[in-house]
Amino acid sequence: MLLAEMILLLNSLRAGPGGTDRVIEQLGLERVAELALEEVLFRADLTELPHGNGDTFLIRIDFEHPGHEPVSALLRISPKEVARVTEETPRPVLSVTQDLTEVLVALYGCPGETVAGSRNVRWPGLWRDMSAFQPGVFPERRVLSAAERILSALDGGERENLSRIAVRHRSDKWGAHRYAPHYERHLSRFRDRQITFVEIGVGGYHDPDLGGESLRMWKRFFPRALIHGVDITDKSPHHEPRITTWVADQSDPDSLTALAEKLGPFDVIVDDGSHVNDHVVTSFEALFPHLRDGGVYVVEDLQTAYWPAFGGSPDADDNTSISFLKGLVDGLNHEEFPFGARPGARATDALISGVHFYHNLAFVERGGNREGSPLARALEGAGLPAGAPNRKRFGKS
Repeated sequence: MLLAEMILLLNSLRAGPGGTDRVIEQLGLERVAELALEEVLFRADLTELPHGNGDTFLIRIDFEHPGHEPVSALLRISPKEVARVTEETPRPVLSVTQDLTEVLVALYGCPGETVAGSRNVRWPGLWRDMSAFQPGVFPERRVLSAAERILSALDGGERENLSRIAVRHRSDKWGAHRYAPHYERHLSRFRDRQITFVEIGVGGYHDPDLGGESLRMWKRFFPRALIHGVDITDKSPHHEPRITTWVADQSDPDSLTALAEKLGPFDVIVDDGSHVNDHVVTSFEALFPHLRDGGVYVVEDLQTAYWPAFGGSPDADDNTSISFLKGLVDGLNHEEFPFGARPGARATDALISGVHFYHNLAFVERGGNREGSPLARALEGAGLPAGAPNRKRFGKS
């Protein structure tokens, strides 16, 4: 149900005036407010507050909507956790009230639409008497940091680079690997779009509770995206707003195709799964047809193309993932082969507009690839294969 709710919520912001009113009526104000609060807390990262004097304090957030009673959330913030409570004891140090539609637009709407005209910020348990304020003593640093993080999240959150986000969420895409800057270079154009993102391989092997680090990294980097994780093991403990996991076998094309037909089309697909060469090729052939034009397909950990234990070969022969991807480069230039004689021609030749390689990492861009080759056609019309030895006819020596 969570995925369906998030799709309704995201689509409501595309529907123009009244879209959020309709989804609030459909799902209920309390449920929509709960989804918004979870997103705000995810972006605020209140568990990472600076160390202070160790005091526990309360913060209250109220979401309002015309014609409804406000929905309140009371947060108890301690050095060890952030918890929801029901009793306002002690008195909240900070109280924030804002129209729920404004919050949804800031979180999931188009960039630049953020407004906070309805926001009301009060410090009921903190600054009763400004004359009693003593700099450096009161208010406590953690309280102000918490307030700053919550207000920033209500405005949509800060834009950190992917390397910092990877470190925060303990993803090996920065540390064990050096993938994050390459990802940011190729995927930043999707950052503020409502995209559908899928990653094969949730992590943690057969333990359902382990893994999910990269999924949460992607959730933060793409604040308007639906994130899908695919694994051969049930990883449902990682479900949360905008993150859903699915069980599928990447060595089984029917399993992948059925999932893609349910969830696709996709904007970004990342293969960080088994890294077995046959599985990499099978996954690409099954999922690439479900990638949108302008989308990107990413394959990680290509070192296994050279490792026999993963079905690789030291010389990266024709049966390896790296050899398969090298063939896509020939496909980029499929119109240059004389008389249509490209060896190993593929259905994707006219659908791939770019292939980029880095250390153990490849990006494949989907897009039209039918620019034509006037020179190749002229040579073919003259009965000459392109690159024939008689180069002097064309001013070559």
